[in-house]
Amino acid sequence: MTEPLQILFWVVVFPGFLFTLILGLVASWIVRKVSALVQWRVGPPLLQPFYDVIKLMGKEILIPQEAQRTIFTMAPVVSVAGTLLLSMMLWRVSLAGTSFVGDIIVAIYLMVLPSLALILGGSASASPHATVGTSREMKLVMGYELPLLLALIVVIIKSGGQLSLVAIAQNAPVLSISGMLAFLASLMCVQAKLGFVPFDMAEAETELGSGILMEYSGALLAVWKVAQAMMLVALPLFLVTVFLGGFTSSLWAGIGKYVLVLVLIILIKNTNPRVQIHQAMKFFWVHCGIALVVAVILATIGNNYGIGWL
Repeated sequence: MTEPLQILFWVVVFPGFLFTLILGLVASWIVRKVSALVQWRVGPPLLQPFYDVIKLMGKEILIPQEAQRTIFTMAPVVSVAGTLLLSMMLWRVSLAGTSFVGDIIVAIYLMVLPSLALILGGSASASPHATVGTSREMKLVMGYELPLLLALIVVIIKSGGQLSLVAIAQNAPVLSISGMLAFLASLMCVQAKLGFVPFDMAEAETELGSGILMEYSGALLAVWKVAQAMMLVALPLFLVTVFLGGFTSSLWAGIGKYVLVLVLIILIKNTNPRVQIHQAMKFFWVHCGIALVVAVILATIGNNYGIGWL
C-alpha cells in the first residue's frame, strides 16, 4: 500500500473515522441499555444508535432565519474533526506505540475543541434556549479545564516530567494516592465534557428542550450525535492511557480498563441528579481544586523522595 493510501486508510477506516464511530455508537448503546436496566426498562436494541443517525441523515435541515449560517453549519464538523484527531492519536499510542514529545498538550487542545464548537454552534443559532445552554456550557468549560490541567500535572510529575503519551502510558499513576485523586477528578471532568448527568445542564431536556442543541435538526444533528459517540471512545481512552497504564500489558487488559472507565461513567450518570451550574462550578473549583493541589504536593514529595505510593 502506498503512503497516501495508507494515510487515507488510517483516517477513514482504522483507527480513524469508521472504527471510532462504530465503537462509539456501540458504547452509546451500552450507556443507554444499562441506564434503562437501572430504571427497570428494556432499553433500545443494539443497532438503535445506528438507526438514529441514519434516520437523522435523511431528515430536512432547518436553519433559523437569524442564525449565522456558516458557523451554525460548520460547528458540528469541527467537533467531529477534533474528536477524530484525538481518537486517532490515542489509538496509535495504544496499538502502535507511536507518539511525539508534547503530544499530551495536543491532546488537551483537541479535547476542548468539541466544547468550543458546541458553544459556537449554540451561540450562532439565535435561539434564547440555546443562548442559555451556551452560557452554561461556557461556565462549565471554565470550571473543569483547570482541574483537568492540575490532574495532568500530577501525571507528568509521577512520570518523571515526561510529555509523551507513550512514555506516560508506561506508568500507572492511579496506583498512588496523588494519582488516584487526579484520576477521580479527571473522571468527573470527562463526565462534564460528555454532557452526562450530573453535568448535563447545557442541554437539560426537561428545562431547556435540548438547550444548546435545540435548533439543530436533520444531518447537522446527526453529526453532533456522531461527535458525541466518538467522544465516548476518545475521552475514556485518554483516561486509560494517562492514568491506567494504557494497553502496555496486553490488548485485552487495555479493553478491560476501557470498559471499567465506561462502567464508572454509567454509574455516575445513573446515581446522581442534575446539579445547577453554580454547584458544578463550586465542585470543580473548590472541591476538585483543593484535592488536586494536595495531589500535586503529594506527587512532588513522592517524586523527590522516591515514595512511589504518594
